Amino acid sequence: MYVNFLKRIFDLIVSLLVFIFILPIFILIIVIIKIDSKGPVFFTQKRIGKGKKTFYIFKFRSMSIEAPKDSPTHLLKNADSYITKAGEFLRKSSLDELPQLINIIKGDMSIVGPRPALWNQYDLIEERDKYNANDVKPGLTGLAQIKGRDELSIEDKSRYDGEYVKSITFKNDIKIIIGTFLKVISSDGIQEGESNNE
Repeated sequence: MYVNFLKRIFDLIVSLLVFIFILPIFILIIVIIKIDSKGPVFFTQKRIGKGKKTFYIFKFRSMSIEAPKDSPTHLLKNADSYITKAGEFLRKSSLDELPQLINIIKGDMSIVGPRPALWNQYDLIEERDKYNANDVKPGLTGLAQIKGRDELSIEDKSRYDGEYVKSITFKNDIKIIIGTFLKVISSDGIQEGESNNE
């Protein structure tokens, strides 16, 4: 019941309320990005959604327009050279993810679920198939995000995503949301630049 109906209602109500509440912050970030560097305010990127259908994710742009678009940041060499001054703060605070509330309202994403893979992260997509993690909506946050985020290997990320898929409940979603909030405060698990894990 929760997975098929109530989870969507929860997503819609919470994302709409949060969006309205943070609208002044949203506008302030837009102004800061425009002042800080040239380029669009929003960054869009093709990602994998439920059933491996693609959609475009929204983020606040945190990197220069010269940055490679379809490569995970933690796999980039000299990633710091692409990150703008405003972007550094947005990424550490995870405020760059706020526009994904629009994806949730549209129905592309859920608040909690496996983080949406890039369309060309074939190894991650294939590994998630083993755990049916591509059969649910991707999330703004997920179990893997509170277990290590960028520091996790593809195998570990997929395993945690699979654990989540097996136990999707309102209670578990609330636990993950609270855990994410604590992670964001501490900036734990964020990695910029090339990783040895993937």
